Amino acid sequence: MEKITDYFGCNVFNDSAMKEYLPEKVYKELKNTIEQGTSLDKNIAGDVALAMKEWAIEKGATHFTHWFQPMTGITAEKHDSFITPTDDGKVILEFSGKELIKGEADGSSFPTGGLRATFEARGYTAWDPTSYAFVKDGSLCIPTAFYSHGGHALDKKTPLVRSMQSLNDSSLRLIRLFGNTDAKTVKPTVGAEQEYFLVDKKLYDKREDLRFCGRTLFGAPAPKGQELGDHYYGVIRPRVSAFMKELDKELWMLGIPSKTKHNEAAPAQHEMAPVFTTVNTATDHNQLTMEILKKVAEKHGLVCLLHEKPFGGLNGSGKHNNWSLCTDTGINLLNPGKTPSENIQFLLILTAVIRAVDKHQDLLRLSVASAGNDHRLGGHEAPPAIVSMFLGDELTDILDSIETGSEYTAKARERMDFGVKTMPSFKKATTDRNRTSPFAFTGNKFEFRMLGAPMSIAGVNTILNTIIAEAFDDFSDRLEKSDDFESEVLSIIRDEYKAHKRIIFDGDGYSEEWQKEAEKRGLLNYPDAVAALPHYTDKKNIDLFAKYNVYSEIELHSRESINIERYNKKLHIEGLTALRMAKEQILPVLSKVGADLSLNLSAKEGAGLSAVYERKVAEKLSQITDGIFNDCDTLENAIKAAELIDDILERAKAYRDNVIPAMNSMREKVDTAEALVDENEWPYPNYCDLLFSV
Repeated sequence: MEKITDYFGCNVFNDSAMKEYLPEKVYKELKNTIEQGTSLDKNIAGDVALAMKEWAIEKGATHFTHWFQPMTGITAEKHDSFITPTDDGKVILEFSGKELIKGEADGSSFPTGGLRATFEARGYTAWDPTSYAFVKDGSLCIPTAFYSHGGHALDKKTPLVRSMQSLNDSSLRLIRLFGNTDAKTVKPTVGAEQEYFLVDKKLYDKREDLRFCGRTLFGAPAPKGQELGDHYYGVIRPRVSAFMKELDKELWMLGIPSKTKHNEAAPAQHEMAPVFTTVNTATDHNQLTMEILKKVAEKHGLVCLLHEKPFGGLNGSGKHNNWSLCTDTGINLLNPGKTPSENIQFLLILTAVIRAVDKHQDLLRLSVASAGNDHRLGGHEAPPAIVSMFLGDELTDILDSIETGSEYTAKARERMDFGVKTMPSFKKATTDRNRTSPFAFTGNKFEFRMLGAPMSIAGVNTILNTIIAEAFDDFSDRLEKSDDFESEVLSIIRDEYKAHKRIIFDGDGYSEEWQKEAEKRGLLNYPDAVAALPHYTDKKNIDLFAKYNVYSEIELHSRESINIERYNKKLHIEGLTALRMAKEQILPVLSKVGADLSLNLSAKEGAGLSAVYERKVAEKLSQITDGIFNDCDTLENAIKAAELIDDILERAKAYRDNVIPAMNSMREKVDTAEALVDENEWPYPNYCDLLFSV
């Protein structure tokens, strides 16, 4: 029987492959670059390229590609074969160090947010040696950065790696003050939980909204949804189980440590979660995971939906970003230890995170802003749009005691008593979990729950790394000037906790009381993407990212522009799709059903029979049909008016304020009509079919 250990990472040019294929001196130098962040000697590129080629060819590869992550949110790849023609009409297989280090791609066809004019097409890809190459679909994939002819980052990887460098420097500076001289690097680690839906491909193909928009624009609720909680953690159905088994194997072969799989809360919804790894690698892994989810699903006659809210009235799909900070010596800086009240290094780092999250609520909020996530945030287990933090009782009590100068007394941990002698007894955790908290401490990491399922985790972690680097540096500034180190640590914790504890909230994030309380505390409330996205270029954010060399001002402007334009384009597509479905599918069916009902009504009444059903339904459908027809005009005019607006932010406001309400009005009528029409006559599969057929 084939063992996981025999094939895990078999398609990755990982440490064991490098050790086998590279000369020892080259291996050590490349390893040092990967682990310590030292500059790479370009002279070894030829040896690395030769080794990569030989390894990849043995894996069946015929091509190589610079695999990069443009601002589309997905990955990109241009494939070149290894072949070089010879004079005798044959070929040899070659791959040079120059081809490994640098590639060229069309820089104008990807989103640039004004960084590049259409006629300025040159873009470059540059090898990222800190991320392992891999073989996929017969090609050697080389993870790379992507930047313009002018040197501006056109991708998500470059700013992420920049932020990791800054956080490493700031972290080392801080922990050196605590006497840690062993650690050579400090890296953020992430485990990205990925939620998704599976639907039957035959049904998917019959719904234009799913094909064009990734979500259902219309759909009456099924009689049963997720209210019984019976799908959550339930037995995995055979078809889904077969999909998950193949998914795990494909991920494991690419070195992606897929660990957990289960049914999520909504019918047809599922989740996978990997083991933690360095954030750069975790980002690459998550991009691959989303791609492989879709590919494996198709093999099983399924479609994987990664939209934030594919079905109305049910849980949306998120991506939980579990972030921590670890040294190369294996120390997790967010591990409180057995006695967190005595672990002042941990408490200072915890305070730094509190300060960073409160000071930069705007950045965390805009990092997850999208048209799709606007449908998800604020309900069905998704956190609200207001950023807050959950620490739990124990840590909050410790910080409160430091602030007030009172003595902290640890509460005795109760033991779990199941009332059954044969069951093991163990101590309760010091706190419960809060599923409505956007940013929760969960033992030795922070879980940021606001991301939507299709989002790259690069942007969020670029921001997290940068804002925490800033807090570390500010704390180090104070500590380096102090004569009494421990006293100054406590002073910093006391001062910063008092200044920023407004961000801590342990209650129900969905309640109206919290909305009022958050406003009273002065917390930001950006209810939608249009309100959040323009804050990329606030002066404080431009200054912050410039200080840490993460984004230049022009790069921030480009990302603001790209994300606002993406919002507009998404809603433009959704509006046109809703119009097409209404005009070409729904209204013709309603007209025919209404005509048939009228004929039946006339026939029955002519025969002196009662026709209450036909009369009532015909009248109701007639009103709904007219209403949908009028909504089509309203929606069409709203889209046309929005598209005439040159300023992209004003256009986004028009889509939010006019197009979305017109679509919602139409949906309400369509969903009502669906419940009145024979399902065999309805023009596309309903929620009952989509959610319960797999």
